[in-house]
Amino acid sequence: MQAHPTGSAERREVSFAHVRAAHAGQGQGTIRRIIGLTLRHPWQVAIALGSTVVAVSFQLSIPILLGQAVDQAQGVLESNAGTSALVMTGLMLLGASVMRGIFTLLQNYYAEAVGHHTGHELRLAVYEKIQRLPFSFHDKVHSGDLITVGMLDLEGVRVFFSTALLRVVLLGMLIGLGAYLLISTDLVLGLLALSFVPFVAWRSSASQLQLRATWLTLQDKLQVLSRVMEENLGGIRVVRAFAGGRHEMEKFERASADALLLQHERVILRVRATSMMTFSFFLSMGLVLLVGGEKVIAGEMTVGTLTSFLTFMTILQMPVRQLGLMVNGFARASTCGARLFALLDTDVEIRDRPGARPLAAESGELRFENVDFAYPSDPTRLILKGVSFAARPGETVGIVGPPGSGKSTIAHLIPRFYDVTGGAITLDGQDIREVTLESLRARVGVVQQDPFLFTTTIENNIAYGDPWAKEPRIERAAESAQLHNYVMGLPAGYKTVVGERGASLSGGQRQRLTIARALVLRPSVLVFDDSTAAIDAGTEFRIRSAIKRFAKDRVTLVISHRLGALMHADQILFIENGEVLERGTHDELLALGGRYRALYDLQVRPEADLREAG
Repeated sequence: MQAHPTGSAERREVSFAHVRAAHAGQGQGTIRRIIGLTLRHPWQVAIALGSTVVAVSFQLSIPILLGQAVDQAQGVLESNAGTSALVMTGLMLLGASVMRGIFTLLQNYYAEAVGHHTGHELRLAVYEKIQRLPFSFHDKVHSGDLITVGMLDLEGVRVFFSTALLRVVLLGMLIGLGAYLLISTDLVLGLLALSFVPFVAWRSSASQLQLRATWLTLQDKLQVLSRVMEENLGGIRVVRAFAGGRHEMEKFERASADALLLQHERVILRVRATSMMTFSFFLSMGLVLLVGGEKVIAGEMTVGTLTSFLTFMTILQMPVRQLGLMVNGFARASTCGARLFALLDTDVEIRDRPGARPLAAESGELRFENVDFAYPSDPTRLILKGVSFAARPGETVGIVGPPGSGKSTIAHLIPRFYDVTGGAITLDGQDIREVTLESLRARVGVVQQDPFLFTTTIENNIAYGDPWAKEPRIERAAESAQLHNYVMGLPAGYKTVVGERGASLSGGQRQRLTIARALVLRPSVLVFDDSTAAIDAGTEFRIRSAIKRFAKDRVTLVISHRLGALMHADQILFIENGEVLERGTHDELLALGGRYRALYDLQVRPEADLREAG
């Protein structure tokens, strides 16, 4: 097991500082909020911006030095003058190129550093938010959609500084200063050299916005692909058992074909825009060569000056094309950021109320007081109606009823996975809505129907709720769940790694492991939500006997559709349509001759007795 995290408290505090920062700015515009996150790293932003300014200055000096070198080389050829000036200009040209490369490297490095730090903070914030969002949110949002937001949308926000914000400075300086130098040297030739700029800027921006729109559609298509693959992998045993491979392949092929068609459209858009921009650039360059060549022949301009013009045009070509990428960067950040911040700003319905105190559990008495409940997605349909019961420590309450009667809902209400619509649930007289969630869920252990296991060792799965539990405590919990002997028979014992979702274990073994996971916490209230359905009758009896000893001073709720799992309970509730129709001990309910007795006759009495009774 892991060591106690005494040295990690500071790291956790830093992590939650990042989370709080990502949530800051709620109510502001998306771009402004992203800029605020970016500026949390001021010295990295400053180095990136400063390096950009210096790199642009050196880049703009290169055409001037190159033109000067051409004129000096021509002078050397015509007058056999010394080459020292040419050599000096060449060294200056080399130095400017080297320095431009160095500062461009710094610009790119620190721009990426800002993006990755921002991405790190957002990833923590998204993951932390998903941990706190209530079950009602997860009931209506597909996990694949959350993964898309946490990866693709987050990436669109992460690269905003390098692809959009920094490019404002880079392109503004290159295009602005470059245009000024060209026009100030020769107005006519400067206008001809810049004639491609408006068209390329418009075509680049328009194509990038079109590509952005198709990218959003493509993202939806890829989201469908992810969902299909995720469901296929999660249900691979069902697919194999029902020979559904062909159907699944056809479903995936249709989704993939839709994405491929959209990708084809994007390629056509990109190629068409690139061809038009390239043509306009070379057309402008041809005009500059034609007019500039005549000026050189007429002696109005040197060859070096014409070379500077052509070099300036070559340098400006890429920044002008990047105007579209800059516009796309803003559009992408705005769209992705809106979805990302919508998730981060989602109201957490189940949270600690102002002034909530830790649960002061003493005896552990549990009470349902006239509880009503309706799911937030359908508030007019009551799932529970006026449910009331009480259970003292050492008592076991059994809950039985037909499917959809509200049995599992009771299990979800005790640890506040949902809040009651009416009435109250108390633990030792304290309304569970008035205490902190952390203290409540430490006192309530729920073994759910779905025996979910993590891809780690058996030991870590059992000790998930308390990672620092000692080995004897883990083994005692496993013994109570009738799992210890099986684990000790494995080559690696408790260090055995289970497969994905516990695929290497049988259904009964997975359920026993989740029972052990709840027992290791030693909670005040133990809730078994149909958690022995995959366990044979003999093992179930031994588990029940062990848990009875374990829970002699705890409240135990057993929810089951099998009467054998709860016949021993001190009190049994028969629930139908969200209402408690019958209550009492097993013998009392049999004597009542109602719904419970009918279910008992159906499940327990031999078929011959049923025929005789008929």
